[in-house]
Amino acid sequence: MSKLKFLIVSVVSLFLVSGLSSCRKNEASNTTGWEYNNATNGGFEVAPFDEQMTGPGLVLVEGGTFAMGRTEQDVMGDWDNNPRRVTVSSFYMDETEITNLNYLEYLHWIYRVFVNYTVVYSQALPDTLVWRNKLAYNEPFVDYYLRHPAYREYPVVGVSWAQASRYASWRTDRVNEMILVEQGVINLMPTPTEEGYFSTDAYLSITTDYEGNGDRRLQNIVTGEYRNVKIEDGILLPNYRLPTEAEWEFAALGLIGNSLQERVLERRIYPWNGHITRTDDNKFYGDFVGNTRRGRGDMMGVAGALNDAADITAPVYSYWPNDYGLYNMGGNVAEWVMDVYRATSSDEVNEFRPFRGTVFETKKYVGGDLERDTVGNVPLEAASDKNDYKMSRRRNYRKSDNINFVDGDWASTNGSSDSWKKLDSNSTASMYSTDIDNKKASSPLENNSLINDKTKVYKGGSWKDIQYWASPGNRRFLDADESTDYIGFRCAMVRLGAPVQGKK
Repeated sequence: MSKLKFLIVSVVSLFLVSGLSSCRKNEASNTTGWEYNNATNGGFEVAPFDEQMTGPGLVLVEGGTFAMGRTEQDVMGDWDNNPRRVTVSSFYMDETEITNLNYLEYLHWIYRVFVNYTVVYSQALPDTLVWRNKLAYNEPFVDYYLRHPAYREYPVVGVSWAQASRYASWRTDRVNEMILVEQGVINLMPTPTEEGYFSTDAYLSITTDYEGNGDRRLQNIVTGEYRNVKIEDGILLPNYRLPTEAEWEFAALGLIGNSLQERVLERRIYPWNGHITRTDDNKFYGDFVGNTRRGRGDMMGVAGALNDAADITAPVYSYWPNDYGLYNMGGNVAEWVMDVYRATSSDEVNEFRPFRGTVFETKKYVGGDLERDTVGNVPLEAASDKNDYKMSRRRNYRKSDNINFVDGDWASTNGSSDSWKKLDSNSTASMYSTDIDNKKASSPLENNSLINDKTKVYKGGSWKDIQYWASPGNRRFLDADESTDYIGFRCAMVRLGAPVQGKK
C-alpha cells in the first residue's frame, strides 16, 4: 500500500498517541456545549477525520442516476432486465479483475494458517477442470493456467460465487490488519494460527486488548489505558465485497465520460462508444477494445493480424480502460455480482441502490459470545437458545431479506404465519418448490423451479462469448457453488461520506 494512501491514517495515529487530548482542541458540542476529548467531563472522544482513504487496488466510481437494464435487443427472449431509472451511490471498485497471482496469495495464506484444517484450503481451490471440453486439448490450461508465472497477471477462473465472497472477506481482514500494523497499533503476526489470525469483526468486538497488540497508540481519555481501534476512529476500512448488479452495470457503462452537465450524450450499449468492439480513435483505428469471440471458431483472428491477441483470457491490464479507469468491463471474463437472480428484479427492486440478494445479519452478544441474529430464515450461528429465537428479534423495522419480500411482520412471509420459525437455509421453499431432497415436492418434475436463493447473477462478456454479452445491460445466472472457465470476479467497497472525493 502506498505511503500516500496512509497519509490520513498516519495523521490520525499521530494525534492518537497523546490519547486524543490534542484532537479538535477546545472544540465543543454544538448541542450540549461539552468539550470534546476532555477527561474532566467524561472524555467523549472525537478523532480527526478527513475522508475515507482508497483501499489497495480500488478506484472511486462516482455515483449517480442512470437507465439500468437492457441496451441491446433481447435476442435470448429472457425479458429479465427491463430498462428503468435508478440511482447508485458512489463506491469503490477494483481496477482490474482478480488475477491468478492475487488468488495464489490467498491460497498461500490459507495453506500456512489452516495447517490442521486442510479442508479449508481444498474448499478455496479453483476448479481447474473447468478448462476441459469434449474433443478439445485443453490439458495445458488444466495443469498450468492457475500456477504458472506465464499466466500470473491473467484473471483467475474456476472460482464459484461462494469462493469469491470468501476471498473478499479474507481481503478485508488482511488490508485492515496491515493498516494497524503500519500504524504500530498491533504487532505483525508472522505465523498466524487457526485460533490467532486477525479478523476485523473479532477485533472490533473485543473489549480488552487484542492479543498481539504492539505499540497500542490509542489511549482512553479518562482511564489512560490503551484500547483497540474503534469504528469511530475512522482508521479501518469497510468490507471488501462483490459489487451489486446495479453497481457493476453502472461502473461498466462509465457514463461519467459521456455526459455534459446533466445530459448523457449517448446511452452506451457497451463500456465504450459505438456499436462495435473496435475503437474509433484515429491513432488506433480499428483495433479491438475488448477480448470477446469474434465468431464461430474465431477466438483471436488470423495469424499476423490477431484481432484481440488473446486465444483465451488476456492479462488484466490489456486494452483500454473505460472512463472510470476500469479495465476489461466488456470482455476477458464475465464477473460475479452479489445479487440473487430473479427474472422480475427489474420491476421490483428499489430505485435507490437497487439490490436483490443475500440475507444480512445483525451482530449481537448472547451469553457473552458474539453471535449473529440473522435476517431471514437462516439459523443463528451457535445460538445458545434457539427456542428464544422469536423473542430475540427486533420487530420494529423492515428486515433486510431483500430476496422474497419478507418484512418485519411475521405473518406477511410467503407461506403460513409460522413460516418464520423455519430454521433451514432454503428461505425460498415457500415460493419455489425446489426442496426435492426433503420430499416437499410431490415429484421431481412437479412444481419445480431452477430459481432459488443460491442462483447468483453474473455480468459482462468473456473471451468465450460473442459481442452480445459484452453489453453491461445483459445478465446471466449460475448456481453459487458452480464455476466455469469464463467467469471471474472483482471486489467493491462502499464509499462513506461525500460521494465526491475532497468534498465534505
